[in-house]
Amino acid sequence: MGIERELKLSLAPSQHDDVARFFDERTGAGKPIALANVYFDTPDCALAKAKAALRLRRTPEQWLQTFKTLGKSVAGLSNRHEWELPVQGDALEIDALIAACDNDVARDALERAAPDLIALFKTDFRRIVWDIEREGSHIEVALDHGKITAEVDGETRRADISELELELKSGEESALSMLAAELRGAFPEIVPEDQSKAQRGYLLREPREGKNRNA
Repeated sequence: MGIERELKLSLAPSQHDDVARFFDERTGAGKPIALANVYFDTPDCALAKAKAALRLRRTPEQWLQTFKTLGKSVAGLSNRHEWELPVQGDALEIDALIAACDNDVARDALERAAPDLIALFKTDFRRIVWDIEREGSHIEVALDHGKITAEVDGETRRADISELELELKSGEESALSMLAAELRGAFPEIVPEDQSKAQRGYLLREPREGKNRNA
């Protein structure tokens, strides 16, 4: 099990080139990656109710399955339990993930949900990654731009992804705040984002105003 310590920031799509240049000038050109993700839950969203999220991700090198507790986010800073394993292809290997999960509450939630899991929504985005050193701490910076997509009752719903993720790989959490402050000094419009991509995907699936919630 790992603890993911991450600070998420929201920015306008028009700022992406300037933010990319900001990091390129300090660390060298970032690494572009195309990521495609499918999030799974039961039809009644048992994992979301247990404050967890389950994702299958295609990277250029491999497929990964990830199970996270959603945790708590304050001013964009979140601390979450995370279990991640490679898989052979575009299908979950849920038994292996259950076995790897060493938190009793999270494992029980995943085990109960496993028989009824379905794909709920997708996130597809282009990511640029930089490795940053601050005061002896290692931070991975990811600039994401893309879409969240959910199919609900024959309707395709979409939301934009436009955000920065500052993930602490080693060192002190204060390094995240220092880097975020530096960024906001250069780009005052950048603001903390407390909703994860998973949480925004679930929101896309909620009944729309004016529609019968019992339909």
